[in-house]
Amino acid sequence: MTRKLPYWHVDAFAGRPFAGNQAAVMPLEEWLDDATLLAIAEENNFAETAFLIRDESGVSDWELRWFTPAEEIRLCGHATLASGHVLLTRDGGDRVTFLTRKAGVLEVARAEAGYELALPLIRTEPGVWADAVRLIGTTPRDIWLSPDRYGVYLFEDEDQVRALDPDLRGLRALGNDQFICTAPGRDTDVVSRVFVPGGGVDEDSFTGSAHAALTFFWTERLGRDSFTAFQASQRGGHATCRREGERAVLSGPCVTVVEGSFLLP
Repeated sequence: MTRKLPYWHVDAFAGRPFAGNQAAVMPLEEWLDDATLLAIAEENNFAETAFLIRDESGVSDWELRWFTPAEEIRLCGHATLASGHVLLTRDGGDRVTFLTRKAGVLEVARAEAGYELALPLIRTEPGVWADAVRLIGTTPRDIWLSPDRYGVYLFEDEDQVRALDPDLRGLRALGNDQFICTAPGRDTDVVSRVFVPGGGVDEDSFTGSAHAALTFFWTERLGRDSFTAFQASQRGGHATCRREGERAVLSGPCVTVVEGSFLLP
């Protein structure tokens, strides 16, 4: 018998359709087996599909997991923002919390800019990775790395970041790392592009988790607690990033593009 699963297609960190990063959001009655969740994510073919069930433990409102077309991942910002948008639009309220398997409890709240997403701050420190620099193709001014596989590569200006043409096949072979290429922006404080070929996403449209790393990197560099950011992908995406202790708070809007049912045999 065919089952109908609730399905939303949301453009996150976007004030209009066809911008920001696409996410599928699917609230479930109970967890399906992992192979089925991965098959659904592969069928959706977005950077991430977010799956949710009610959290009966009392720790949060919902449990949340994210899958790329290739694997389950430990943290995804834009699909969390999209999940908050769906639930707050459908159910009402001002905020919603999510219990995740590897990133703790996350929160999405209504805000003037649309929503605020609170993520764990991702700390990086100066490092060296010659193989990555060779494959990115342009030598950065600075490299900051995290043991959690986030790398921030600082370039001179926005034009350098936009002109990057990395060897994606070579980067894929290095593992499931985020290669976060950034510079001072022209119209925003910060510009970036993010490549995650080892995770099944050659270039991401807007990466919330990367901005949790950029929030640490740029507040340290700028000497202030907030900045505006633009991810210069083909679709593009905007956010305001704020550091609150060990949290990175990202602000931005969402747009629902499709609402319907996923038919599961």
